[in-house]
Amino acid sequence: MPSSFRGLPPIVWTIFAGTIINRLGYLVTPFLVFFLASRGVTGADTSYVLGALGAGNLLGPAVGGILADRIGRRPTMLIGLIGAASAQGALFLAPGVWTMAAAALLISAAGSTVSPAAFALLADAVDSDRRQRAYALFGWGVNIGTAVAGVLGGYLAAVGYWLLFAVDAGSMLLFALVVAVRLREPKRTPTTEAATDGIGYGVVLRDRLALLLLPLFGVQLFVYSLTEVALPLAVHDSGLSPAVYGAMAAVNAVLVVALQPFATAWLARLPQLAVQSAGSALIALGVALTGLADGIAGYTLSVVVWSLGEVAVAGIAAGVIANLAPAHARGRYQGAFSWTWGVARFAALTLGVATYTILGPATLWWTALLAGTTTAAATLALTTRVTRRTAHTLAA
Repeated sequence: MPSSFRGLPPIVWTIFAGTIINRLGYLVTPFLVFFLASRGVTGADTSYVLGALGAGNLLGPAVGGILADRIGRRPTMLIGLIGAASAQGALFLAPGVWTMAAAALLISAAGSTVSPAAFALLADAVDSDRRQRAYALFGWGVNIGTAVAGVLGGYLAAVGYWLLFAVDAGSMLLFALVVAVRLREPKRTPTTEAATDGIGYGVVLRDRLALLLLPLFGVQLFVYSLTEVALPLAVHDSGLSPAVYGAMAAVNAVLVVALQPFATAWLARLPQLAVQSAGSALIALGVALTGLADGIAGYTLSVVVWSLGEVAVAGIAAGVIANLAPAHARGRYQGAFSWTWGVARFAALTLGVATYTILGPATLWWTALLAGTTTAAATLALTTRVTRRTAHTLAA
């Protein structure tokens, strides 16, 4: 194991293991369109269910951040995991489009309450110097589980869609069991600052530096999310088969799983916002290169470029936000960050696809390149303020 992950406390490794278990069951969402078609749901009705699934990612993180600070990290994770597992069963048994949409909304809303609580728990467990590495390890677990799930899902779907739902819900319940048995809620001492800040997101909205960073990270996450949305559109329009897109996803998974631990060990020695900026620019370049590709070699090159950027930025943004947060508001700061991630993915699914189809692919690729490089430069410009703020927090 690379040196960057050595010495992390057991709680970090427990969350890492639980995350792999949970993501091994990430099967329903990638195959949801096929499941809906098997139930006779097509066309506009499919968009209602998918839209509800995306909307839940806007609701869940906001609620999860508040609950993590209000009732605790561990209870919030249990509520999210058990709620999402129950919603999986509801979706499979739903008799119509609107009940399916309601179940899809609950799946994503409940599931996305988990990450703010988990990220806050990681911030509680490690000091500021090791938080980026803890979050990178968390992200590595997500990628390991998702890579295996991508292969597993195809085999299970061929047997029966009920297996997808059973494994997905079972993995969530197994992670919930890990949380219940292995994790302990950290002790938090009530403070005057916590009482005056209340329980809402006012504490984040009054933080000017956080309000500068979150939109910048959001645009960078939007550009990255285009890899899930625009890449398959481009592959399709090039006349290539869906198997090519599957191969591109495999290239990304192999690179991230193989390189991320070693890249984190090496890059941890460098200024983190500089690494974040360089990695974000690399992602933007890789996405833009998709517009120049017209065959397998071109698409492979673009995937390799943005995958290297993904490896570089792993855990940095979440770590920066965690270091800005006062101890009593870590859940809400991570809730705000997770909400930003949800908005970015939702925007990629809507604005990204609309730009591609209405204004043309070239407009989307140039926009991605400009937005990614501009926000990377703006993020780098905030290095001094972030460093000063972090040093002040540590001194306090």
